[in-house]
Amino acid sequence: MNETRILVVDDEEDLCEILKFNLENEGYEVDTANSAEEALKMDISSYHLILLDVMMGEISGFKMANMLKKDKKTAKVPIIFITAKDTENDTVTGFNLGADDYISKPFSLREVIARVKAVLRRTATTETERAPERLTYQTLVIDITKKKASIDDEEVSLTKKEFEILLLLVQNKGRVFSREDILARIWSDEVYVLDRTIDVNITRLRKKIGVYGKCIVTRLGYGYCFEAE
Repeated sequence: MNETRILVVDDEEDLCEILKFNLENEGYEVDTANSAEEALKMDISSYHLILLDVMMGEISGFKMANMLKKDKKTAKVPIIFITAKDTENDTVTGFNLGADDYISKPFSLREVIARVKAVLRRTATTETERAPERLTYQTLVIDITKKKASIDDEEVSLTKKEFEILLLLVQNKGRVFSREDILARIWSDEVYVLDRTIDVNITRLRKKIGVYGKCIVTRLGYGYCFEAE
C-alpha cells in the first residue's frame, strides 16, 4: 500500500471529491480542504504533495503557497497549482513561488495523475540526495557516512550488525520493528538466522550505549522500538 499523503485544496467540492477518488485509486492517501483557511489548520508538513487551487476566498492559492514556503516546517512540501488562470504571468508567479508544476483547468485526470507521479518521483530523488549524514539524539551521535556511533564525543565500539540495528531504530523513532522486520533488513543476505540472534544483539547494544539503552524498548509480542524520552 502506498503511504504517500496528498492534500487537495480547492473551493470546488465536487472537484476535490473527483480528485480524491481517482488519486486514492492510484494508492495514495488523500485529504481535501475547500479553502486555504481550512487547509492551514491541518498538519501540512505531514503531506508529500499539495494540489492547490489559485482562485479561492480571502487567502488565494498563491498567498497560501507563499506562507508555506516561508515556514521551515512546510517549505519543502511540493506544490502543484491547479487553476483556471493560465496566463503566462500567472504561470510565472506560480513557479516563482516555488511551485513544482502548474496545471490549467479544464484538465484530464490522466494528466493530473501523470504529473503527480512525476513530481513525487522528482522530489523523492531530491530527498534521497539530501539524506542526512548524521543522526543525533541528545548526546548520541550516529555518523551514517563513517559508520560509527559516539556518546558525549566518545566513540562506542559496535559490531556492523549492532550499528545497523541502532541506525534502523533511531531513524524510525517510535516505530516498532518485529524480529522478522529486523532480520529482513539487517540479515537480508544470510540464509538462516535464529530469532534469538536479534535478542542477543539488542542486549549487547543496550549495554554499549549506556544511558540510551533504556530507549530501546521491547514491545512484548511485537518487537523493538527506540523511544525518545
